[in-house]
Amino acid sequence: MPKYLLIMRGTDESNAAMMADIDEMMATTRQFIEEMVKAGVLLAAEGLDDPAQGVMVDFSGEAPVVTDGPYGETKELFGGFFLLDVASKQEAVEWAKRVPAARGAKVEVRRVPGSDEVPQVEA
Repeated sequence: MPKYLLIMRGTDESNAAMMADIDEMMATTRQFIEEMVKAGVLLAAEGLDDPAQGVMVDFSGEAPVVTDGPYGETKELFGGFFLLDVASKQEAVEWAKRVPAARGAKVEVRRVPGSDEVPQVEA
């Protein structure tokens, strides 16, 4: 079965709203994860730390340049993911519609190609 990554994308505003109701959000998220486990579709799930704790490595110049977070644009930050093993893109979308997310957030659905789909370099 294909794998799909549900990428959690939030804004400063949606992240602040989520933090204001963090206990309820965590309870709802735990319930959602339990539902995916019972359905046998969840392969992995992780959330990310505050963007201010990260760094950006920029390769646009001759040498990589490292800068502290938060990043230049914080309109849509990658906040975490769910990796699902489902039969189709439509099934992944149906799970994405159920993700407990703060108003203003988005969930990006991307297929993860299998190893047999990655171009092989011949030695």
